[in-house]
Formats: sequence, C-alpha cells, structure tokens
Amino acid sequence: MKLSVRLNTICDRIPAGSRLADIGSDHALLPTYAVLEGKADFAVAGEVNRGPFDAASKQVAETGLGQKVSVRLGDGLAAIEAGEVDVITIAGMGGALIVRILTEGREKLEGVRRLILQPNVGEDIVRRWLLAEGWVLTGETVLEEDGKIYEVLTADRSERADKANAELYADTPVGEPPVTLSRDQLLDFGPFLVREASPVFRLKWESEIAKLERVAGSMGRSDSGDAVEKKAALERRIEWIKEVLACLPKDKPSSN
Repeated sequence: MKLSVRLNTICDRIPAGSRLADIGSDHALLPTYAVLEGKADFAVAGEVNRGPFDAASKQVAETGLGQKVSVRLGDGLAAIEAGEVDVITIAGMGGALIVRILTEGREKLEGVRRLILQPNVGEDIVRRWLLAEGWVLTGETVLEEDGKIYEVLTADRSERADKANAELYADTPVGEPPVTLSRDQLLDFGPFLVREASPVFRLKWESEIAKLERVAGSMGRSDSGDAVEKKAALERRIEWIKEVLACLPKDKPSSN
C-alpha cells in the first residue's frame, strides 16, 4: 500500500502505538496504513456518506484488518466514543467544517492528546479554534502535490498551553530587514511556516496575492462607501503580505 505525499505527511505525525480516529476517511487508506506500519494499534475510519463507507469497508476487508480497523458510519466525531482514541486526524475538508466537527463533538475529545488536521482552505480558522480551545500548535508542514498546496497542522494537549501559546503567538520579528508580525498575522501565515519560509510557502502566498488582486480589480470604480472600504481592506492585506514576503529569504529548502 502506498499513500500520497499528503497522507504520508499526516501519517508521519501519528505517534507509534496510537489509538487513531480518521474522520472523513474515504477509502480508509490512512488508518489502514497506520495500523500496518505500527503507527496505530487500533483505528476508527469514520465516514458520513454510505458510498465512502462501503469503499472503506471493502479496503479493510481486503487487508484482513477487520479486528484492528473499525469502519463506522457517523457524522464527524459521532463515529467515536469519548475516551476511545487518543489521536484524531481530519483531512481534505475546509477549515470551517473541521472546526464545526471538533466543536460539535467536543465531548468526544476527552483523552485525545493529538489532533492532526489538514484543511484545504481556511487554515487560519483552524489555528484560531485551536488557540481558543487551549490546544498547542506543535508543528506545521506546507507541501505541494499535483499542483495543489496543502498545510498539515499538528496540535497537542499541554498542561502549559497558555504559556506555550503566549510564546508561540507573541509579536515576532521575521526576515531581513525584519518585519514584526502580530498574533493575527501569525495565525494567518502560520507561526512555524513563516519562520521556515519554504519555497512552497512563498508560492502559496504569491498565489494568494494574485487572487486578492483579481478580486480587488473586479470591484471596479464603485463609489459606494461599502465597496470603497472593502477594496481598501483588500489592498492593505495585499501590501502587508508583499511586505512580509519581501523580507523573507528566497533560498530555503522546501518543506516536506
């Protein structure tokens, strides 16, 4: 069995011997591989739709792991019981949906020590939820695969979460000449990713600039107060992204 670069990156963040729940598991590739590789002693593959549930059930049956990988039909964390797992992975969804799943299933996070989350968009939404809920972001990876850019966020429980988060999101000078990033900017860029400043990170934000410039351009020359204000806000965001990128080194190796 071979995983995509994206799923393999997620699997690498699973501690050995974990009890894993993969929410939105699709074909159960990640939990099956995690068990085969000794990353997980037991895994739940949760899926809300019947088609992917059937595909996951077939995958698990073919690998003979029915005793170690439980395929379940359920919406979000409804697929697991409180205290049943200690690591949860959620990948391939929007950040807002990931946050909704975690919020609605908050009671199921009892005993969970690690979250490994891969939002397709809205990474900042996930970081803000983790911060508000007292999780500590302990690692970030940005990668490119098949022309798409993904971020993988790892967050852990910690008795010193308040102190760790205060340090992680303190105003931080980056680059040369340095630009000081606020907490809100670090939540946008990713505190680990902006410090690493890999080529893939730069590519992501250059693409974001291009998108924002298209949106600003499409607003035309409307004189309405609301349109003028929105366009000005977009232009300010474009400028501070450019300012940060301009000070970051351009020759760092890509993240993997």
